[in-house]
Amino acid sequence: MDFFLYTKIGQMILAVIALALVVLVLLGLASLADRLKGRGRTLAAVIVFLGPAALLLGLGLIYPAVRTIAMSFMDRRSDKFVGMANYEWMFTATDSKQAFINTFLWVILVPTISTAVGLLYAILIDGKRFEKVAKSLLFMPMAISFVGAGIIWKFVYEYRGAAQTQRGLLNAIIVGLGGEPVRFLQDSPLNTIFLIVVMIWVQAGFAMVLLSASIKAIPNDIVEAAQLDGVNPWQMFRNITIPSIRPTLVVVLTTITIATLKIFDITQTMTGAKFGTQVLANMMYDQSFTYGNNGYGSAMAVAIFVLVIPIVVYNVRQMLKNKEVRGG
Repeated sequence: MDFFLYTKIGQMILAVIALALVVLVLLGLASLADRLKGRGRTLAAVIVFLGPAALLLGLGLIYPAVRTIAMSFMDRRSDKFVGMANYEWMFTATDSKQAFINTFLWVILVPTISTAVGLLYAILIDGKRFEKVAKSLLFMPMAISFVGAGIIWKFVYEYRGAAQTQRGLLNAIIVGLGGEPVRFLQDSPLNTIFLIVVMIWVQAGFAMVLLSASIKAIPNDIVEAAQLDGVNPWQMFRNITIPSIRPTLVVVLTTITIATLKIFDITQTMTGAKFGTQVLANMMYDQSFTYGNNGYGSAMAVAIFVLVIPIVVYNVRQMLKNKEVRGG
């Protein structure tokens, strides 16, 4: 036990020393760059400040991405080139197709419903006396990790036989009202919907905060002019609110969509990705680490990467477009 403790302490000391050396090297380079003049100074400053970030980006993102793509064309042990065989499996295997269907369902429902709930909530509480408290209640789940949310809702959905005392909140209520307990997490395909509810519960607060801030940023003169024209609440919402907060809506939808495409924690925590609830990230994890098939796992990782890219590109283009409009 003492040896283990001393080893940990030694590792921590080495980590602190390494960090201190990195800081000293950066400070030395910055000092050297400051003494230079002209273009040399500018180039040195760029190297000093961008060099470490570029190095970490290359080691932590670019290299793993390139290696994963290469492994997706190799066999399970990454020893032999197999061409498109892994991708052929990905689009033909029953479990893989189920994962694509479930992921598509998540991507359609979670961003749409989360954003709709957040927007409706933001509009209803806007300007009310209890606005801060109401916002805190909806935003509170954002402080919980996906794993924590999964554990909480697993107790809510927990199922036990009809002859046993129900410990799950929903089944306790159902049995108390004279009904039969429901297998919320075991019966497909509705179990996927019940898992999606958890993600919506977490993300609705995020959507509400951003959209509420965007609504408050609408110029008062526009709102007052619309009211003088005699618009009703629905016309105000459709013709004033939605066009004014459109950039924020795009950001919220795309951000939640990207998070949903990568969803792993909730399904893994609540069902172990069983009972027909697996998504792409679960398939990637199982193939890579449970079954030791690097080829299949890498192909699934590439699929997630490819699905995320268009959303990121669209988001960036919209941000640049909005920046140009404001600049003009």
